[in-house]
Amino acid sequence: MNIKETDLYQPIHNYFTDLGYEVKSEVKSFDVTAVKDDSLVIIELKKNLNMKLLIQGTKAQRITDMVYIAIPRPKKTFSREWKDKLYLIRRLELGLIFISFEGNKDLVQVICHPKAFDRNRSMKRSSKKKTGIIAEIEGRYGDYNVGGSNRKKIMTAYKENCIHIACCLKKYGNLSTRELRKIGTGDKTTSILYNNYYNWFFKVSRGVYGLSEEGYKATEEHKELTQYYLKVIDN
Repeated sequence: MNIKETDLYQPIHNYFTDLGYEVKSEVKSFDVTAVKDDSLVIIELKKNLNMKLLIQGTKAQRITDMVYIAIPRPKKTFSREWKDKLYLIRRLELGLIFISFEGNKDLVQVICHPKAFDRNRSMKRSSKKKTGIIAEIEGRYGDYNVGGSNRKKIMTAYKENCIHIACCLKKYGNLSTRELRKIGTGDKTTSILYNNYYNWFFKVSRGVYGLSEEGYKATEEHKELTQYYLKVIDN
């Protein structure tokens, strides 16, 4: 159905009235206001979640910390994109309300209430990701990617590790995983060879691997990295 912004008002009005609030519309440029005792709630309405709505919501936080943004319920609310949007709304300490229109019934669903965002707690929860990022940076020799690239192959620490192994096999021929680790290819050597994600290697015998034709091509394609790792091997 073609929903207008004004269609959102009555369901919001009814919801907060049932909670004991006195509800008024269009007060001092705010779409909806609700008052109970000394508590002031501001609700901004929009047909879609957009930057203008987020700005309106954060501006309303100058007046009260109880600010909601209300929109018609989107069709896809379990996507990664919507999870990211919800994170941003919580990060901005706004409340979010979905309104559904089904027949003659209007359903108001509070997705999250306005709440102070605990940044330290959030960072603690992401401590493993931070460790992973630092490990990825330390695992790369050079900077072969362009920031902002989309749908392009990127050079990762994992791929560099594969090139390191490929260089060892190119220089010495077939080697065991133990011999490769002694040369310095790292703890992930066995899993890299076993999974063979890029098809650069082939199994010669138990625990012994060689370099495939694809592997040789890879060392030619990534000449700068190949030269670097050959020097590392020599040293």
